[in-house]
Amino acid sequence: MTSRERMLAALNNSRPDRLPCQVHGWMQYYLNRYLGGMDWYQAYEKFGMDYAIYISPDYNYYEKDLANWHATRVDISEDSQGNHHWEETIETPEGNLHHAGAWNDITPWETEVLIKDEHDFELWNKYFPVPVSADFTKIREAKDKLGDKGIIRSHPFSPGQGSPWQSFCTMVGTEEAIMMAMDTPDFLHYALGEILKKTIRVSEMWKGTPADMVETGGGAGSNTVISPGMFKEFCLPYDQKQHAVLHDAGVKIVYHLCGGLMQMLELVTENGADGLETMTPPSMGGDCDLAEASRRVGDKLFFIGGFDQNAGFEKGTPEVARKLVFECFEATKDHAGYIIAPSDHFFFGNPENLQAFVDACKECVY
Repeated sequence: MTSRERMLAALNNSRPDRLPCQVHGWMQYYLNRYLGGMDWYQAYEKFGMDYAIYISPDYNYYEKDLANWHATRVDISEDSQGNHHWEETIETPEGNLHHAGAWNDITPWETEVLIKDEHDFELWNKYFPVPVSADFTKIREAKDKLGDKGIIRSHPFSPGQGSPWQSFCTMVGTEEAIMMAMDTPDFLHYALGEILKKTIRVSEMWKGTPADMVETGGGAGSNTVISPGMFKEFCLPYDQKQHAVLHDAGVKIVYHLCGGLMQMLELVTENGADGLETMTPPSMGGDCDLAEASRRVGDKLFFIGGFDQNAGFEKGTPEVARKLVFECFEATKDHAGYIIAPSDHFFFGNPENLQAFVDACKECVY
C-alpha cells in the first residue's frame, strides 16, 4: 500500500498492510531546534512517516463586515523570561472588545479572554465576520504536492477550536463556561446555537473540498474537564448537527478529546464522528486504555494517537519508543482502524527516538 492508501484504510476503519504513523503536527520549535529548520514535508520524508498535512480553506468576506470588526494589535513588552506580550482591541459600531496574550519560541497563549459577559457576546455575535465563500486553492496545491504520501486534514470555521463548546470555552474561559452551564444554561445554549449557525453556514461552503478529514471537538469536552451529563447536554446535540453538514461536504471527521475520554466513548459514537483522538494515556494526564477503548467502540470509530511522546520522544530512548509502539499496536490490532501518533505536540527529543518510532511501526504488520 502507499501511505495514502494505508491512512485512508484506517480512516475507513478497515485493515491496512501495516500500522500507519504520523505526528500530531510538527511544532516549529522542534523543527528549528532539532531538524535544522525543515518544513513539514521534509520532516515527514526524513523519518519515512505517513504524512498528515494540516491545511484549511481560505475565506472571502464582504468588505463592510471586515470594516465592522477592526482589530488593532499592539506588542507591549518582552519580559525577563523571553515572553512577548501583546494586547488587541477590536472596534465594532456598538462598542469595543479586548483581549491579551503572550508568546515565546515554544508556543503562544492568551492571558485575557475576549468575551467577559453577555454584552460582549452580543457584540461578537453581531459583528464577527463570517465568510461569504471558501477558497480551496491551498488545499489543492498541498494535495498535488503530497501525492500518494498521505492525507490532508482541515479545521472547521469556528471562533475557537473544533466545535461550539470548545470554541465558547476559548472565548470566555473554561471555568467560566462551566459556571454558565450551571447558573445560566439558557444563555449558554443560546450562545452555542449562535456559534453553530456560523459554523454550519461556512461548512456548507465546503462541498468539493479536496481535504480528506476535518478535526472537531476539543479538550474542553474531555471527561477530565466536564461530566458525561454536561457533554450530553452542551456538546452532543451541537456536534451532531455540525457533523451532518461536514459529512455532506464529503470529509471524514475525527473528534478531538485531548484528556479523559473513557467515559465519553459511547457518546462520541452518537455524535456522528468517524474517529477519535488523541487517546491520551494516564502517563500524559489522560485516562485512555487503548485496549478497552478498542474493545468497546473499535468497530465504530477509528483512533489516532495513543503514543506517550513524553516517555517515547522527549525523555525516551529508541528502545523505549519501540516498546511503546508495539504496546499500542497490540492494544488496537483486532480492529485495525488505528493511526499511531503522539497524543499531543512535542517540543524536545532526540530524532533517533522518532526514527525508532517509525521503524517499529513498519514492523507492525496486520
